[in-house]
Amino acid sequence: MVLTDCRILLVDDEKHILEINERLLSDNGFNNILCALNGKEADGLIEKENVDMVVLDIMMPDIDGLSLYELWTKRGFNIPVIFLSARDEETSRLKGLGLGADDYVTKPYTPEELLLRIKAVLRRTYHLTENRIVELGSVRVDLSSGIVIRPEGETELTAKEFQLFSKLYDNQGKIVSINVLMDTLWPDGSYGLENSLIVHVRRLREKVEEDPSNPEYLQTVRGLGYRLNIRGRK
Repeated sequence: MVLTDCRILLVDDEKHILEINERLLSDNGFNNILCALNGKEADGLIEKENVDMVVLDIMMPDIDGLSLYELWTKRGFNIPVIFLSARDEETSRLKGLGLGADDYVTKPYTPEELLLRIKAVLRRTYHLTENRIVELGSVRVDLSSGIVIRPEGETELTAKEFQLFSKLYDNQGKIVSINVLMDTLWPDGSYGLENSLIVHVRRLREKVEEDPSNPEYLQTVRGLGYRLNIRGRK
């Protein structure tokens, strides 16, 4: 199982927050998401579903998150939990109780922060890796295998193409200079290999772009380098 296969239960009595967090996970590859608007509903899902993690709001009207977590612990459920705490006082209470929660996030928080916390707890608990599938329109690049999946079939990236794409992906949306890319591909010395870099970029585009002559994702930034914009041209 990879990280994004994990089944996550989101519990929050504020429906708009629940919807935002569900969309956040869905947009980042998680497809096993359960939602509950109160403690009773969450308790029922825990009883009948195989849940790998719970993102649990503390302040809820029927049964608060801390009491719910204590109830699950007494029943022998050993599920990683990230608490959502609306106030610093609640965070202090949580720490003081020593309930053994895996993490807590104080509201307001950014979606990026919550996503990073969720991934960190899943990796730590289950020793999982991410399924690094990059979608570029109708083309998908599997960074775990170096395979490019196109509508007409599959093809493999060469070692240099894989290094090039990985470097750009790790810096997606940012300009990566020509010198940095050359040093990535030829760490033992890249002097005089500018034309070779251009060739590798062109061949990579032929594999990952729908129209290599008019690249949408692997963009040239004249005089500076290249940029991978996975959302495409704006």
